[in-house]
Amino acid sequence: MNILIKKITIAIDGFSSTGKSTIAKQLAKKLGYIYVDTGAMYRAVTLYAMQNNLVSKENFSIKKLIKDLDKINLNFKYNEELGFAEMFLNDVNVEKEIRTLAVSKLVSKVSTISEVRKKLVAQQKLIGKNKGLVMDGRDIGTVVFKDAELKLFMTASAKKRALRRYKELLDRGDDVSYEEILKNVEYRDFIDSTREDSPLVQAEDAIEFDNSNMGLEEQFERIYNLVQNIISK
Repeated sequence: MNILIKKITIAIDGFSSTGKSTIAKQLAKKLGYIYVDTGAMYRAVTLYAMQNNLVSKENFSIKKLIKDLDKINLNFKYNEELGFAEMFLNDVNVEKEIRTLAVSKLVSKVSTISEVRKKLVAQQKLIGKNKGLVMDGRDIGTVVFKDAELKLFMTASAKKRALRRYKELLDRGDDVSYEEILKNVEYRDFIDSTREDSPLVQAEDAIEFDNSNMGLEEQFERIYNLVQNIISK
């Protein structure tokens, strides 16, 4: 059987800065699948809340954000030059804005709101109803696609993840410190793992993948082999 004929759903969960989006993009491109970065969706909602003074380090107008959810329109638009879909918030490209440390510091707080999760999970399920999809996030294998044919749970040490994120932001020209990034990574781990609604946990049938000491090429080859084994059955 041609491995590209049978379409499956690939769910990639895990901690922040474990390279979930990178591997998901690679797999989607190789397989000709749709790629959905659910983290970008939560980041976009967070950006909206920030722009409208609904969330900050000190304050969070939860009821107002819930009331405004119908005003938040999210779309992914494919960028041929970049080779992946970018996040649009109310028809404005916010791909760069949602990747800032300022958004990273608040996204876990916004992600704890059940009404936000309900809205985004419904969109995610609709996008993936026909399979042929690679989706990454925190609750893809446990909530969004419980029946995904392949579930991965990405992990790495907090220090390794913080260093990767620090280098990424430096390359973008952001003024950040490693200590600040590490503190944010550890904070997001705690919030994501302890929130009441859909906490970050490894699905029972997910394959744990620790890439603390693994290069991108080795990581891709190992995961792509898993995909081939499942599709060829």
